[in-house]
Order: sequence, then structure tokens, then C-alpha cells
Amino acid sequence: METEKLRWYQDAIFLELNVRAYKDSNGDGWGDLEGVRSKVGYIKSLGVDAVWLQPIMPSPLNDDGYDVSDFRNIFHAYGTIDDFKNLVEAFHEHNIKVIVEIIPNHTSEEHPWFQASRDPNHPEYEKYKDYYVWADNDKGYPDARIIFLDTEPSNWSYDEKRGQYFWHRFFASQPDLNYDNPAVQQEMLDIVRFWIDLGADGLRIDAPPYLFEREGTNCENLPETHAFLKRMRAFVDGYNPDVLLLSEANQWPEDVIEYFGDGDEMMMNFHFPLMPRLFMALAAQDAEPIKKILERTPDLPEGCTWGTFLRCHDELTLEMVTPEEREWMWQVYAPDPNQRRNLGIRRRLAPLMDGDIRKILLMHSLLLTMGGAPFLYYGDEIGMGDDIRLFDRNGLRTPMQWDDSKNAGFSDAPKEKLYAPVIDFGEYSYTKVNVAAQEADPSSLLNQLRHLIAVRKANPAFARGSFSWREFVSGKQTVVAYDRILDSERILVLNNLTDRQVTGALPEDNGKYIDLVTGKQIATGELTLQPYEFLWLISAG
Repeated sequence: METEKLRWYQDAIFLELNVRAYKDSNGDGWGDLEGVRSKVGYIKSLGVDAVWLQPIMPSPLNDDGYDVSDFRNIFHAYGTIDDFKNLVEAFHEHNIKVIVEIIPNHTSEEHPWFQASRDPNHPEYEKYKDYYVWADNDKGYPDARIIFLDTEPSNWSYDEKRGQYFWHRFFASQPDLNYDNPAVQQEMLDIVRFWIDLGADGLRIDAPPYLFEREGTNCENLPETHAFLKRMRAFVDGYNPDVLLLSEANQWPEDVIEYFGDGDEMMMNFHFPLMPRLFMALAAQDAEPIKKILERTPDLPEGCTWGTFLRCHDELTLEMVTPEEREWMWQVYAPDPNQRRNLGIRRRLAPLMDGDIRKILLMHSLLLTMGGAPFLYYGDEIGMGDDIRLFDRNGLRTPMQWDDSKNAGFSDAPKEKLYAPVIDFGEYSYTKVNVAAQEADPSSLLNQLRHLIAVRKANPAFARGSFSWREFVSGKQTVVAYDRILDSERILVLNNLTDRQVTGALPEDNGKYIDLVTGKQIATGELTLQPYEFLWLISAG
């Protein structure tokens, strides 16, 4: 039974939520923890089992909270530690778990540790001088790639106070911690314990591949990194084995598999390479990109699972594709260069799908039935749009659109005080796209997604079953077809990637089928799928 307790996440559906963007409870123009708590009933109605809160710790917000200035507190606009405890209690009352971000690779330059480390005259300089990676020149680790190509010319930046260079894999305002220092490792384990003690059911470990640096390597996926993550896992298993460790390693499957260890490292990792291939398959009307990446995906250790999504949070990242594929994807999904950022596309799901509800639902059919733990991004369930006039990925982090009242029901603050403008123009305006309108419409995207989630949860084969490909049509595989099998239950899933009817054949040996989504009976033999139609078929005997 103990092993089973460790696996709650294998059947779970997650909602990724930006606290700043969700609901403002005090009229200051910023979403907050109390606002999120007030929407627990709505979140429960989606059918999700866990909520992942994007960074909630104090930060100057140079990188949307991933530049932490205090690992043991709450960003002032979001509330207090007591507000976090109240939120956890409310979610637990609704049987919803809470996932908190831990950013172990770096801090903000404003963190007291860095301020002490950079200043030889600081009273705590001796304690913190080796908390970061310092060097006399910028020549070290030349084989490490620069991740933020749009903004950073180097992984080294010079600090006038210390008179040395410091290492950073992301923005220059985010110096990397020095994991060769045992004190840094212990600090991070203490931070993990701090959030578990506050009630967190899981921790998303941001950017783990970059914890250590070694000359002659690309400074990613190093043995030392895995050794520390195993140490973190052993600590969590000994302290509270129900807590999920989820890592964000944007790597190829053969590299990511190492982050599971032998079942003694992370319990869950995101499957980054699969995500763009769902979009590639749809654009090419061909299942081949999905098949090829799954062929490269190793089996997982017992008790582990993949996290899957329809964009890396608020970006369709294209790091795990070839340069030729990336250029093609840009042409198809981001024809306007302003829609591109770094090696990705800064667009929400609905605009990527041209606002076509058939395609949006088809993508969710793939997400919910191919295996792993699906992650939904706030607002996608109603088809929210984006505002690419805003800097970087902020255009995909606009306020949640609750209704057609002032500020989309997000905040009572004056419009000019909102942390970001609501979308009030075009087909994705909050007056047209909002929760209240869709809740009143039985055929809305929101209600159809709720139904799909409920069907998935009622059929464990989608999460835990074995996966095997099926052929529905000969030649080019315009239909993504596969079986999900658990014990005696076999579910055949068909997803038409095309904008036209496709006729194929259902196996004759199963008698009739029932579509789990609609409840309709479907006879074996020839079957015609409508454009972008999907079916989840179980044998009727």
C-alpha cells in the first residue's frame, strides 16, 4: 500500500495557474492567494486533481518570479504565509493538491545571499562568498550554450563590487548558485522542507539540468547534478513520501530519462519533445512526428510518469526540434515575427488553433489519452487569447476572463492599476470569451473539456494503461490511432488530424463499440471520421 500512496500523481490532472493573473481579492490590480482560494469551487468543477502555482516567492519580477529574492516567503502582492496556509487548507478540503515552484539553479541578484557574496565589505561576506560561481575571467565553460539568445551575449557577467565575473545560465540578473558548496546544497534541502511543512503536496523543480559546471562539458545533465537530485529525493522520501518531485528538464527523451534515475530521483518529468510534435502532426496532417518521438521514449521506472502539456506553460517551445523543423513551425504557427521568442512561439492555444474549437478539442483528446499526467494552462479551458503587444511572454499571462463586467471580473481596481491589461479587443475580447458565458452554454469549450476530463478520470486505462499503435487508414497516417489497455479494458482512440472526412476500418472482432465521449454505439467495419473528429471507443461486446 505504501508504493500505491506514492503514485497519486499517475492518475492526476494538473492545472497550471499564475496567481498574479487569476483573481484579485483586494482591488490592487494584482491577483493574489486569497483570490485563488475564492475560486476553488470553479477549479474543482474542472475536474483537476492538483494546482501548480507558478512562482509565488518574493522577486523583483525580472523573470516573472523565477528570479527569487527570498525562498521562505510570499511575494508581497500575493499575500502572506498565512494566506498560503489558508489556500492549502481550502484546496485540501476539496481533495485538490497544491504544487509549489522551487527554483534551485539560481537566485535574483537582489537576494541577500548574492548581495553578501559580491561585497567583500559585507558583514556576512565570508559566509556567502562561495554561494555563487565566481571567476577572474569569462573564459570558463565555453561549451555551455546560451539559453536566452535574444538577450544574453554570454553566460558570464562582470560585477564591479567583487571585481570578478559571475556565472548565469539565464538572465544576468539571475546568478547561478554554486552547488559545489555543501552549504548551498543544505540550504536547498532546508527550503524543500520549509514548503512541505507549509502543506505543499509537490514541488516543481525548475531547470535542474544546470546545477553544476565542469570544464570540457556543456554543463548539462552532469553526474554531480543527478547525485544531488537523488539526495533531494532521499530526503523527501524520508520526510514525507507522499510529496511529488516534478522536474523541468527540457531535454531529449534519452537524456530526460536520467532524471528518473532508477526510480530514486524525480517521480515526474515533463515530456518536452512530445509537445511540439503534437502541433507538427496537426500541421502536417500526419501522425509520423508523434510516432518517431515516442519510439525514442524509454520505458519509465516503476512509480514514475511523464508530465504532458500543450505548450511549455505559456510558450510553444521549439528547442527539441531540428532547425529546419523550427523554421517550418514558425512559418505555420507564428508567421508574424513578433509571435516568436527565443526558440519558441509566444501564443496561446486558441490562437494557435485559429480559434477552431474542433482543433482545440482534438489537441486535448491527444493530451488526455496518450498517457502521462496532463497539465492544463489557466484560461485555455475557455479559449483565451493573447496580447503580443506586451513584452516577452507577458502577452500570455493576462488576467483571467471571468465575465463581461469591468476588468473581465478579475479585479475592481481602476484599469490603469492592473498588473497587465485585460484582452478587450478582437475575437478573444473578454466580452466574448469568459467563464460566465461558457458555463451557461452546454456546448461551450469549457463544458466540453469538463466532460472529456470526467471521461478520462472514469477510465484509468488512459493514465495507466499500456500503449500500442493501430492503423486506421493505409498510407499516410492522417489519423492518430492507438489502443490504451489496462487489464481487460481496451480503449481504441482515433484522432483525425485533417480538415476533411477520413474513412477507415474498425476491427471486425470486437462486435460493436461505444464512444465513451458521446455514449453512441458504433458498428465495426467501415467508419468515416469528420474533420478533426476524435473517438474514444470501448468494445460493447
